[in-house]
Amino acid sequence: MKIRCAIFDFDGTLFDSMSVWDSVGEVYLRSLGIEPRPSLREDIRAMSLYQSACYFRREYKLSLSSEEIIKGIDKIIEHFYFHDVLPKSGVLGFLHHIKTAKIPMCIATATDRYQIEAALRRCGMEQYFEKIFTCSETGHGKDEPYIFRTAMEHFGADRSTTLIFEDAFHAIRTAKADGFKVVAVFDKSEKHQKEIHDLADFCLTDFDHTDGFWKFASAL
Repeated sequence: MKIRCAIFDFDGTLFDSMSVWDSVGEVYLRSLGIEPRPSLREDIRAMSLYQSACYFRREYKLSLSSEEIIKGIDKIIEHFYFHDVLPKSGVLGFLHHIKTAKIPMCIATATDRYQIEAALRRCGMEQYFEKIFTCSETGHGKDEPYIFRTAMEHFGADRSTTLIFEDAFHAIRTAKADGFKVVAVFDKSEKHQKEIHDLADFCLTDFDHTDGFWKFASAL
């Protein structure tokens, strides 16, 4: 099979950036003088930023609008993407290999476009991706397959010629339920590793050791 497009998640897949997302909700609530519940990280893990803002309003009785909450959260994470976040080890070489194989690539992410673009630009990675799809712009989180379908259709591909690279169990589950082939990328922040291993078509431990992936891809 010839792969006609590779769809990459950003946080936890390409970039080692999940630490900010794991803690940003807690940091934001504490900035308002509110102590978050112990379950907060898991409660909002599968949500888009807008969904999280609505959750904060509802569950923590915030008087702020969803838009004001989003702006407050953005201020916390913006600096991270503009100045600090780095790609995972081996990512640049892996992307170069895919580009050399003439496989078009895009990003499908729950993070805002301007933050993704800033991190890619700072790390010299813009040239690898033809397009960026965001949950906020498509109006759908990764609890639905819409963003994956939109990216696939952009390249004129179908499910049999598309590979999705994801680290998060909820996104992997969504993609697999919709018939996509998924390469699971290990990230230490994801707790459902056994479920991911059982569900994904291929599990990539890191980008420094990819021989197994290329054997998998050549056999498709």
